[in-house]
Amino acid sequence: MELRQLRCFVAVAEELHFGRAAEKLLLGQPAVSQQVRRLERELKVELFDRSPRYVRLTPAGERFLPAARGVLAAEDAARALAAELAAPAVFRLGTITGLGERLDLILDAYQRRAPGVRVELQAAPVRERLARLADGRLDAAFVRGAVPEESTGLRFLPVWQDELVIALPARHPLAGQAQIDLAGLAELPLRLTGRANHPALVDLVTDACAQAGFRPVLGPPHGTLQDTLASIGTGTPMWTVVYAANARLMNVPRIAFRPCRTPLALPTSVAVRRSAPLPRLLLEACRDTALT
Repeated sequence: MELRQLRCFVAVAEELHFGRAAEKLLLGQPAVSQQVRRLERELKVELFDRSPRYVRLTPAGERFLPAARGVLAAEDAARALAAELAAPAVFRLGTITGLGERLDLILDAYQRRAPGVRVELQAAPVRERLARLADGRLDAAFVRGAVPEESTGLRFLPVWQDELVIALPARHPLAGQAQIDLAGLAELPLRLTGRANHPALVDLVTDACAQAGFRPVLGPPHGTLQDTLASIGTGTPMWTVVYAANARLMNVPRIAFRPCRTPLALPTSVAVRRSAPLPRLLLEACRDTALT
């Protein structure tokens, strides 16, 4: 059994027409018919019911089709992996804030799989990150939140959910609670980054507040997370959200990090160009760390 025989069989099965299958494969129709006949002889079964008016799969052909597609998919995966392993020794990865120790775990897992590849991290706002990916300046990028509608040339591969926790002054009465009800924050100013910098995060938090029955009082947008936490740490009643993975690494005695009673989380994806092979080694590294 040869791969070209399987390719011809699958093409005819999808088109139910030898001529159209030949056009799809850029082959002559006699060559396609010959390859299918050879496959049938090897399998000792008729895969197609042929007549002058139609071509259709026999019951045996219907049962064999998923297996043939599986073999061809495995071939595609092997070719993509080989291309990744043979790629230049630099993998340019757009990264995001708040990954905490997860990023180190991902890089360690990736480099165990591709020890000859140096990972170059690039941080940028989401729109700039996706622009760099689309024009080839990045090989892949982490993205949080919903898929941007304008990113038609990219594919987004989900890898995990990023939990957010609430940050508020350690001396505030709510800081004594194990979990915080968002409605209890209705009177406190909310410090968030500008929506243009991170629309998915801002929309998640403001929508959750709306579902809790209030519109948040927005304080001035923060320039950096460190500046915002420093302001909250003075004891001024205000709050923000921080990625849980990031909060676990912080030692800020004047700040209390508490989970929300109604969990807040953003889906995280690896974005790649549709025209590029899947970064399978990176995806495996991400999924390994998502299970830890």
